[in-house]
Amino acid sequence: MGMTMIENLLARNAGVKQLKPGDIVTVDVDMCVMIDLQFATLWIPPSRIHDPDKVAVIMDHAVPAPSLKDAEGGPKARKFVADFGIEKFFDVGRHGICHQVIAENGLARPGEVLACTDSHTCAGGAYNTAARGLGPAELYSILCTGSTWYQIAPTVRYELTGTLAPEISGKDVFLYIANTYGDATNQNLEFGGPGLASVPLNDRRTIATQAAEISADFATFGVDETLAQFLTERGVHDYEPADADLDAEYFDTRTVNLTGLEPYVARPGTVSRNGVPVSQIEQRKIDQAFIGSCANGQLEDLRIAADILRGKSVAQGVRLLITPASQQVYRDAMRLGYLQDLADAGAVVTNSTCGACFGYHMGVIGPGEVCLTSSTRNFTGRMGSTEAEIYMASPATVAASAITGYITDPRSVTA
Repeated sequence: MGMTMIENLLARNAGVKQLKPGDIVTVDVDMCVMIDLQFATLWIPPSRIHDPDKVAVIMDHAVPAPSLKDAEGGPKARKFVADFGIEKFFDVGRHGICHQVIAENGLARPGEVLACTDSHTCAGGAYNTAARGLGPAELYSILCTGSTWYQIAPTVRYELTGTLAPEISGKDVFLYIANTYGDATNQNLEFGGPGLASVPLNDRRTIATQAAEISADFATFGVDETLAQFLTERGVHDYEPADADLDAEYFDTRTVNLTGLEPYVARPGTVSRNGVPVSQIEQRKIDQAFIGSCANGQLEDLRIAADILRGKSVAQGVRLLITPASQQVYRDAMRLGYLQDLADAGAVVTNSTCGACFGYHMGVIGPGEVCLTSSTRNFTGRMGSTEAEIYMASPATVAASAITGYITDPRSVTA
């Protein structure tokens, strides 16, 4: 019986010949990523750790510290990395949303296992990594022992065909999948097929990241020329990719024809079976527009927004917030002029952090307000008030809507 991509990856790591859904496997963790929130809440310094070379600490969720509680966590993180000689430390100034920093620094490698407490750790699957969010207690255990366990879930294979149009993004692909097929609770997702070559790596990252919103376990892509080039540029070599066997057994195989996909928007509350093509949604006025997060704060997302907003203005009564996913993205976008174009249009460019995405700082929405976001979640209360509404769409749709003041098909603005 053939194995899927994630089954092959975990089996090789564990040194076993065969895995199937329902099996429990113990694996060595190649990279354990800790974030600032772990040090700000219930932190107990360990007496020893398994391997400092397999640990990274990234200041990301509340940076620079917006509260006294968060400020108290910073010194604890700095003492921890100093005490244990951890070199992969991304402090304020080198910081960013952890999944972006992981990607930029080649911490997610093909065929390896990565663990982090953030629920969107599945973003690493774009790099052929077995990456999944775990609870803080489990991550503490990994920090000390170097291993963890997983129960193998059945895998759904998405076979991508056709060609992704330039004006359609990974967010649109994900929202189409979420609306068409609904939740993937206790399932792994695998993406491949001839259409994958037309999907840029940043869009693969968006799709893998958003898999958390449909409750998937792992979401993995294979290694192709696009990913190999990305890894080479970041000095990542000597990896062993994981792929699916030709006779792999899947829970389901679904074909998604990328050709002809439209921009999508998810209505407030959930993304599962709750979307509609933007061209079909009723006119809906917005108060805040947000472009950022681990899903859509990448450099390419900012380029798309800048191209749409260049020479135009944000509508009166609309707040457009732009949060680069990392300081590296911030610097690159500044160097390329994207931030200038966005600011000139009336956008507010914020520091690189999770901030507004989880309703913590730099963009909390109030009662009765409507937010159109390209971030990761649209459930009630996610970005602020439980009396606010959150719609989710691509950076292009958010940028176009910021200009008109209501949810707008970006093709109508750029045509």
